Parts: sequence; structure tokens; C-alpha cells
Amino acid sequence: MTDAFERVTATSPLPAHLRGGVVAIGNFDGVHRGHQAVLDRALAEARRRGAPPLVLSFEPHPRKVFRPDIPLFVLTPPPMKARLLSHLGFAALVEQPFTRDFASLSAEAFVTGVLEENLGITHAVTGFDFHFGKDRQGGPAFLMAAGERHGFGVTLVDAFRDEGAEVVSSSRIRALLCEGEVAEAAGLLGYRFTVESEVIGGQRLGRTLGFPTANMRLSPEATLKEGIYAVRFRRADGTLHNGVASFGRRPTVDDNGAPLLETFVFDFSGDLYGETCEVSFFGFLRTEVKFDGLDALVAQMKRDEVEARALLAGVRPLSDLDSAIAF
Repeated sequence: MTDAFERVTATSPLPAHLRGGVVAIGNFDGVHRGHQAVLDRALAEARRRGAPPLVLSFEPHPRKVFRPDIPLFVLTPPPMKARLLSHLGFAALVEQPFTRDFASLSAEAFVTGVLEENLGITHAVTGFDFHFGKDRQGGPAFLMAAGERHGFGVTLVDAFRDEGAEVVSSSRIRALLCEGEVAEAAGLLGYRFTVESEVIGGQRLGRTLGFPTANMRLSPEATLKEGIYAVRFRRADGTLHNGVASFGRRPTVDDNGAPLLETFVFDFSGDLYGETCEVSFFGFLRTEVKFDGLDALVAQMKRDEVEARALLAGVRPLSDLDSAIAF
């Protein structure tokens, strides 16, 4: 992890020690293995030049601006994206506010205003299909020609394909998470899918049943499959616990409730209310079921605990990034 990682906005002057950097450009939602191919090239180029490695991203996701009527499951909101990039070794995440006015800028205005004047970059790294500027008029050839005019280098990275020769994409990962396929999603991400939220008060029913839970609300746009998962729970102080989590509407006790992530944290007793914690998903155990009474529910919860403990006992890190996030 970078010791002094920074999150800055592209509308503010970039700190002097970050100017002259090598910048990876893209939205990078998920920071998945495809993105990491671009990010790794930027890190290598920054090391070669002795320059600060930066990421330029766009907030909110452009699809939210262009298609606000279609909900978008954002895999890595800005705080989580920043944490992942810090672990990879970047010095800063530069967030460009994405508005319709910004989208109407010409490609040349983006290069001049953002890359040259705001960031003062020495090199840009991006995917081979990156387009920018009004009506997507800026593409790879434009960026390379602009680099020659403005004095910075450009590296284009081909699409990254998984072991099955399919392109790794955020949309593929979203589709897997919608089906509860968290292990398969982890294979594309290169780390276990992780959410971050504040622990809130609940009905305290779990406490009376012997299964106290840490309750967290996810974004309404999160279309993670409702059900029971084997998870790891990281507290704000960095301590890590195994657990079993239910994401859904609690059909046995509260059919009409909004979806809630409720984690029974193994081998822990204490007050978590108000803490911002993380939950990493390792395996999908079962769908939600409406039980015929609390006794049947408790019996199943005990079986879920046994299954989750067994699954988590055998897990190993997928990568250095996975080790940093979920181990």
C-alpha cells in the first residue's frame, strides 16, 4: 500500500509533488484483472521514469449521467476504488467530476485542460478502446497524436482475456454477482468482491436467537443475489473475522423490509454500531427461505455457520491484492 495515497479532484490544482506523473486513464469500476493490465503498465512506466503513478477516473460513472433512468450496480464506489489502487501502489486517484458540460468538451480541450494543464502528465496509459471528448471524437489515434503535440507519451493496452479467452469486463462481473456467483466473480476481479458500509441498528432479533448480526445497507442499485454467503468481516481497525452473512429481506420475520446485509461475525462480541466495516464474499451457500417459525430458522442458521466455517478454513489468497483486502 502507498503510505501517503491521496484522493484529489481534477477541478482543484494538483499538488506539485504529483505533477509530471504517469496517469492511467479510465473508469476502472471493479479494478478487475482487465483494468489491472492497464494499471500494471502504468506502474511499470512510472517506475521506469521515476514519476508518480496516478489514476484519472470519472465520478459519477458516465452511464449514470447519460442513462440516469437505468440503475447501475457500481462495483467499487470511490472509497473502495481508492483503497484498491492504494494497495496496488499508486500515489493518487484523481477524480474528474463527470457532468454533461464536461462530456461536451472537445477531445482537444480534454487533453489541454485536464492532461496538460491540470495534471501536467509525462505519460498516459489506457485501454485500446478508450474514447473521450464530445461525441467520443477522441480515440487511440487522436490520443497518440495529441501526446506528440503536447509532449507526453502514450501506451495503449490490449483487452485482457481470461483463461477461457473471454474479455474480462465489469458487466460480466455484475452479471455473475446478480446470480450469486461470487467465486467466479473473484476469478475475474483477482480478489474477493468486497463492500463497505456503516454498521447500523436493527431489530436485534438475531441477538435473542444467539446470532447477533452487524447490519449494513448497500446501495439500492446493488443487485447482488439475495441469499446466504460465507464472508470475511473487516473492522475499521483492520481486524478480520470470518462470518456468515444474509443479504435480503428476511422473509421469515420481515417480508416487506428493504434489502439488508446482516453478518453474524464469528468469535466476536462487542458493539459495532457506527463503525464503517467491510464484508468480503467467499461463497454462496443458499437462497433465502421463509421458514415455518423461528426454531426452524435457528436450526438452519446453525447449519449455515458450520458450512461457512468449513469453506473459509480452506481459502487461500488469489493475489497480493486479495491478500491485502480479505486476508
